[in-house]
Amino acid sequence: MSQQNKTDEGKTMPDPAELIKSYSEVAKRASQMMAKYIDKKASEGISMPADEMGIAKAFSDLASRLLADPQKLMEAQMKMMRDYVSLWQYSASKMMGSTSVAPVAVPAKSDKRFKDDEWESNFLFDFIKQSYLITSGHMNNIVAETEGLDESTHRKVDFFTRQYIDAMSPTNFAMSNPEVVRETMNSGGKNLISGFDNLLRDLEAGDGKLKIRMTDPDAFELGKNVATTPGKVVFQNEMFQLIQYDPATPQQFKKPLLIVPPWINKFYILDLREKNSFVKWTTDQGHTTFIISWVNPDERHAKKNFENYLLEGTMVAVDTVEKITGESKINTASYCLGGTLLMSTLAYMTAKKDKRINSATFFTTMLDFSEPGELKVFLDESTVDSLEKRMNERGYLDGSDMAGTFNMLRANDLIWSFAVNNYLMGKESFPFDLLYWNSDSTRMPATMHSFYLRNFYLGNKLREPGGIELGGAKIDISKVKTPCYFVSAIEDHIAPWKSTYMGALLPTGPVKFVLGGSGHIAGIINPPVANKYGFWTNAEMPASSDDFLAGATQNPGSWWTDWQQWVTDHAGGKEKIDARKPGDGPLKAIEDAPGSFVKLRLDKKKVAAK
Repeated sequence: MSQQNKTDEGKTMPDPAELIKSYSEVAKRASQMMAKYIDKKASEGISMPADEMGIAKAFSDLASRLLADPQKLMEAQMKMMRDYVSLWQYSASKMMGSTSVAPVAVPAKSDKRFKDDEWESNFLFDFIKQSYLITSGHMNNIVAETEGLDESTHRKVDFFTRQYIDAMSPTNFAMSNPEVVRETMNSGGKNLISGFDNLLRDLEAGDGKLKIRMTDPDAFELGKNVATTPGKVVFQNEMFQLIQYDPATPQQFKKPLLIVPPWINKFYILDLREKNSFVKWTTDQGHTTFIISWVNPDERHAKKNFENYLLEGTMVAVDTVEKITGESKINTASYCLGGTLLMSTLAYMTAKKDKRINSATFFTTMLDFSEPGELKVFLDESTVDSLEKRMNERGYLDGSDMAGTFNMLRANDLIWSFAVNNYLMGKESFPFDLLYWNSDSTRMPATMHSFYLRNFYLGNKLREPGGIELGGAKIDISKVKTPCYFVSAIEDHIAPWKSTYMGALLPTGPVKFVLGGSGHIAGIINPPVANKYGFWTNAEMPASSDDFLAGATQNPGSWWTDWQQWVTDHAGGKEKIDARKPGDGPLKAIEDAPGSFVKLRLDKKKVAAK
């Protein structure tokens, strides 16, 4: 029978023998996992480029520019030393009991890392925190003020300097994080052993590549507590399943609504749970709502191109919605990459004199890629070359690569906070539907992704009349006359709103642009019941995004209600019909929503969708 040790304060401490046993078991698993990983890599023989982004060269160029101006570098070092002298004086005053002296460096109000009281009340942790903030601030300033670097190099150096700064935060180390120190003392170190066990679990889940668990993957099940809006799959082909949702009203608008989500992630971001589901909300407003659920591709889809997503995806979906409803005019909505495809489809249909799309809505959609934000650091010729070699070995871009890229854009929130919670605190991740969706990654077909990166991000050809050709038609957005509603988010770091605004100026039909609050996800998934963020509207579409915002009116609540007023005019206004039930038309139901395509998870079963 194990014995418990008690401290002087009477706290029960874990049995050292049990800790040793637990550590031994974890160490054994670590050894087995490492051996398995080495064998796997040896058998795969897949190339692993050491520096495909040219990071080392970028920092070498930075060092050369710094050394070329030693006077400026010396001044920067002296300024940092003056800040450290001020910190020492502040610390000395604080040790003497002074409470009136102001700190030298304070974290931003939005910085959640230093929320624990001991970062201020404890002299040592306060000193560590301010030392870190001083050093990181000077590092950022040196990079920002370095002259002579080309734009691509400067962008890389800036981005990866911030990545390094985030990684070196004292919150990420057991001995310099007061919360971890307390937990270690209280648990007798069990948190660190549990954390090591969690680390091994995540390494095993990624076959040796760290896949940080952000939420409990077993806490959610598609169709049970996420993606629960009732409906039926009414069509499927090699590229997608089409879902028609059950009516929520006795009568519906005459014109149906087709939603085109991105395939860079899964459609149920628009149907997480009933209270924030855009899909459910549209049915509640009286729409006959359809949505595309894209296949999660594998090596069989390697040669599928952007053109296939248009011809075998959106065009087939439009045909199918028309066949089911009998309506030759349909309204459409789209999200992110799905919007890029929808606008390409509109331009294609315009060239073919096909006028079936009655209106088009675009959530955070890039059409002009001249300023893609922080993603541009991953998008230059050499990086895309290396990525193409890696994709061609498999036939697709692995979902973990895509997820890792987006997580790096918000490293403190999406990497380090979970690393601290899981590996240092030894805790399990909290069940959170949004993070479950975020972890449910998808692949990208090699040919399609190469076309997308080269023609849109690198070449910015979509904005050029005839810049690309799809299905035998030259794509010219300027000829699109379809009424369009664009909504973007002011804090969006994936599709910056000023870039999406430039794209909204390209079509020449009636266009309304709305700017929502928050970011890429929260700014869109913002149901009226939450009454959050607000949105800006402007009856004019000036050439400058700054002028748009300067002349805009700020409105409270959600943009959803504004969109509903807009789309009602294009959905038939007051003209209603009896509700349409999935499967009652010429196409019978195949299976219940959300369908089988969306249920393929790369971190659970690596089996291709049927």
